[in-house]
Amino acid sequence: MKKINRFLLFGLSILGINAMVAQEKRSLTLDESVHLAWDNSNEVGLANAKVHSKKYELQSAKNNQYPDFKISGQYQRLANASINLKTNQNTNSGSLPIVDQLMLGQISASIPVFAGFKMQNNIEMHQNLYEAESATAFHTKEEVAMKVINLYASLFKAQKTVALLKENQKRAEQRAYDFGELEKNEIIARNDLLKARLQVSKIKLSIDEAVNHENTINFQLITLLKLPAGTQLEIRESDFANFKMENIPTNEKPALVNRKDLQAIQLQEKASKSNIKLAKGGYYPTVNLIGGYVALDLKNVVTVQNAMNFGLGLSYDLSAIFKNGTMVKLAESKATEIQKTEAMLTDYIKIEVQTAMEDYHLAIQQNEVYGQAVEQSTENYRIIKDKYENGLADTNDLLEADVEQLSATINKTLAKANIIQKYYALLNATGQLTTTFTISKL
Repeated sequence: MKKINRFLLFGLSILGINAMVAQEKRSLTLDESVHLAWDNSNEVGLANAKVHSKKYELQSAKNNQYPDFKISGQYQRLANASINLKTNQNTNSGSLPIVDQLMLGQISASIPVFAGFKMQNNIEMHQNLYEAESATAFHTKEEVAMKVINLYASLFKAQKTVALLKENQKRAEQRAYDFGELEKNEIIARNDLLKARLQVSKIKLSIDEAVNHENTINFQLITLLKLPAGTQLEIRESDFANFKMENIPTNEKPALVNRKDLQAIQLQEKASKSNIKLAKGGYYPTVNLIGGYVALDLKNVVTVQNAMNFGLGLSYDLSAIFKNGTMVKLAESKATEIQKTEAMLTDYIKIEVQTAMEDYHLAIQQNEVYGQAVEQSTENYRIIKDKYENGLADTNDLLEADVEQLSATINKTLAKANIIQKYYALLNATGQLTTTFTISKL
């Protein structure tokens, strides 16, 4: 029995240790979080994989300008071959030779000389597509960084909210206790005690909701960063808000220069123009410089050695005159699509930048108002409390003043985080987010 109890105690201790490890809090700066996302997120990994694919497509296009070089050889066993030597039709040479094997070796080379400028345009098109995909991957990194910032800021706000609610809970519980003592001595009505206890219950519900919100955001963030399950992140104010906000954009000009998604579209437009030239190349003939070497041995009949050859090869697809027009129109139509997409994206960027600037300035104004609200609500609570203690205000007034003070304190505490969040959103909208974080080249 003692052994069983020991095993149970040991098992419970292990479970307790595991629970403590699972709930261990980890502190990460915003910069560290962004870099973890860049290193581990699936979005960035996929974007980098697409860049590598475009790089190999470009290399494949460049390889087409190199000569084709082929070596081939054959050995064939012949059975009962009938030989008719035309050169010996009028001679009597006796029995014909036995021909039962053939050996053939061949080397051929073909160098493209002219192909309607297809190779040059194909290389240029893939070069632009590769650069466009690189810009898209860069933009993906910016979007992932902004996603981390939003989750990081939301988690910071959630943790601050929980902390403030717990502080208010202590004050509300103390008030309920004091009211309980007063009610026992019949100094206050039981109804006032019930109101105080009801406020404690409401605060507990608010804490439960806030903790649930905090846990949800924490899970989203550690999933994005690929951290172990059960990791609890602790956001310290110095890790999030300890920097200066400088070079704040005032118009959309930086966005039209720096936005990588816009650059990607512009590079795709260049690629589409090369694609039009590539399609028009079908109207031209193809010229190749060809050469080769042949060695042949037909047993007992003929042996050929050092049979070298060289010359020009010309091919022209006459049907392309009629068919290629559709390919050219298709390429031109796709180029028009990209031009319209670029125009739409430009308008969207202007709207996004203007919205981000308005949101940033609104956050600053709200911070000032919340600061005033904290001073006003604190003074109001002090006055109402004095009145209540002197019998000039009722319990409803006191509890309402307490709620207003709590709300103002929470709003003020979160206001600075909101300013920082909107500041990063403005940098992202203008394509300047990477100036805040160190980013490695693709």
